[in-house]
Amino acid sequence: MKKIKKALKSVKDILINPKRYFTRIVADGNLEESMLRAFIYGLLGGILVLLLRLIGGATITISAVFTAIIIVPVLAVALLFLMGGLLMLVSEITGGERDWEIAIKGLASVFFIYPVILVLNALAFNCTSMWIISLLVDIYVLFLFYNISLYCMRGKKMNVIVVIGILALFLATVYATDYHIGWFMLKNTSATLACLL
Repeated sequence: MKKIKKALKSVKDILINPKRYFTRIVADGNLEESMLRAFIYGLLGGILVLLLRLIGGATITISAVFTAIIIVPVLAVALLFLMGGLLMLVSEITGGERDWEIAIKGLASVFFIYPVILVLNALAFNCTSMWIISLLVDIYVLFLFYNISLYCMRGKKMNVIVVIGILALFLATVYATDYHIGWFMLKNTSATLACLL
């Protein structure tokens, strides 16, 4: 119960006062907790998507269950380390911290958004809803990345703004071209197919 209360307080702090939350993250040699957090949020996301499909009347296969309880959580941990590498690169460019552990802990602290993203993507039912959900999610992820780069990794503000601006420009290019179809396919295949009709 104590851990659940602590997790909910962390989520509240990140949503309301990200500066105060991220500036308190320090390296203490405990990377296992961050990996476990990513795995648990991945598992939660996989199960929620599975339940949504079940409610929607989809046939649940063994492979769908395996994906939800094994593949999605493992992908969440892999994504944590992939994003950690990107954050270290951004930190190097912006003159911030060069501590891998702080990067991973900062990212793991926002992994509560992972099951939310999975569920929102699964809720997309046509091309328009796919566009709206995808844009809102991507903008919010960029906002979180900005806060982590600035307050957690302590990058120089102007440099962080420039790097986030470049990432936003890259995303805008993806959305403005046919590459958005591939990006949408990763999120929700059936809703994306509606964009091709």
